[in-house]
Amino acid sequence: MIHIKTKEEIAKMHRAGKLLAACHRKIAKLIRPGISTMEINEWVEDYLRKHGAIPEQKGYMGYPYATCASINDEVCHGFPRSTPLKEGDIVTIDMVVNLDGWLADSAWSYAVGRISDEARKLLYITKQALYRGIEQAVAGNRIGDISHAIQTFAESHGLSVVRPFIGHGIGRHMHELPEVPHYGPPHQGPVLQEGMVITIEPMLNLGKHHVKIEADGWTAKTVDGSLSAQYEHTIAITANGPLILTDQEG
Repeated sequence: MIHIKTKEEIAKMHRAGKLLAACHRKIAKLIRPGISTMEINEWVEDYLRKHGAIPEQKGYMGYPYATCASINDEVCHGFPRSTPLKEGDIVTIDMVVNLDGWLADSAWSYAVGRISDEARKLLYITKQALYRGIEQAVAGNRIGDISHAIQTFAESHGLSVVRPFIGHGIGRHMHELPEVPHYGPPHQGPVLQEGMVITIEPMLNLGKHHVKIEADGWTAKTVDGSLSAQYEHTIAITANGPLILTDQEG
């Protein structure tokens, strides 16, 4: 069942989203060679606690951390670790914020110092693919219009779209309906309605789209060892078009 949110409920999710966006703005300043993703994770957990919020994914199905931290060929759900980041790495920090029972979800990929031209292209195209998807998140369109916009843009630039991990509805629960793939034909799937809140979170690879799960049961990596990036926003469908609840500029 797809849950339609009221304007008041969306406003509560927007508060959670603004707090999450503040985390990412600070992380952008923290990221540098020598810092570890565990240090970032500990900072996020402390920051959320000071602002009366909870890191929703900590404890979710046994996941032990406040953030996911995925480096280089790690696609998603990587564990934070104490090993310092190196010049040239790329790292995705993903988190879900629970503020007063309402959730927001956003992942962002960061360059660590000076990165290769290939890595810079990957980050740029992945972010642009996210916004191509958001452009289609309007009432009356279908989920497939989001999916198709992302896939065609990514593949036109020689990148591949990860299949197993997709966007989703969100509200009081981290994963609600509808599912939001980032690939597939247009004009398919549920119709977008005013009051729906979804995540759009494309993960793009420099190589092929195939992924594998590591021994920890969580970390997904590219099979061919190619770099992967992800950008994600939580989006409300409104009468005035898509509202980005996790907008870092807002």
